[in-house]
Amino acid sequence: MTESGKIRAGMGGWTFEPWDISFYPEKLSKAKQLQFASRQVPTIEVNGTYYSTFKPATFAKWASEAPEGFVFSLKAIRFATNRRVLAEAGESVERFLGSGVSELGDKLGPILWQFAPTKKFDADDFGAFLKLLPEKQDGVPLRHAVEVRNPSFVVPEFVALLREHNVAVVYADHEKYPAIADVTGDFVYARLQTGEDEIETCYRPSALDAWAARAKIWAEGGTPADLPRADPSSEAPVKPRDVFIYFITSGKVRAPHGAIALMQRVND
Repeated sequence: MTESGKIRAGMGGWTFEPWDISFYPEKLSKAKQLQFASRQVPTIEVNGTYYSTFKPATFAKWASEAPEGFVFSLKAIRFATNRRVLAEAGESVERFLGSGVSELGDKLGPILWQFAPTKKFDADDFGAFLKLLPEKQDGVPLRHAVEVRNPSFVVPEFVALLREHNVAVVYADHEKYPAIADVTGDFVYARLQTGEDEIETCYRPSALDAWAARAKIWAEGGTPADLPRADPSSEAPVKPRDVFIYFITSGKVRAPHGAIALMQRVND
């Protein structure tokens, strides 16, 4: 049997009003939504941390409500990435990572650093930003992923820079943003953003089949041949990698069902 990393699929957050009808059991209290959601999918991407700072007690509460083996990915605070000079983000990075994220312990998944569509690739400045990302916080190992949204990043130099720092690039299945499937870190992070509310599983069954197949290739250490890369001439080392896939944005009403359907395919 081929050695493989762990594949986890989930959605963005757990509080979304339409889910009260489409996902959660009737009359389930808001206070119990995380408890329920974290038992339907193995991971959730937390978007609230992008907009505001949370307290250590909040992270500890989330960890206590989720089952063993569950993982939270956290979108890093926007003040660290929405700036002209990324090299000056050190204080914001430290403040975010020091806000209590380590309270999640082994339930802390990747940290997602998301950049605006207007942010263009500058190798020196982006390299300086990557140097600000530590390997641990309070003894808890950290994994970092970056989501870039400007076509200027689709160059081999960007891929090389990420590999040098062992940082993953987010593969974005999006109508406008660049799709970069190069494997650059010890794990793979994909955000599926072209779902539809009218489709029961967010993505069509045939598309879910395709994403399940790609996830398995990533987990075994390969790179799917049907996805675009910034540097097709350079291959990442073949080794098992954990894979994180999130159903985000379009089709959000059915996002949890997309994640559940994808996990069913992965586990078949």
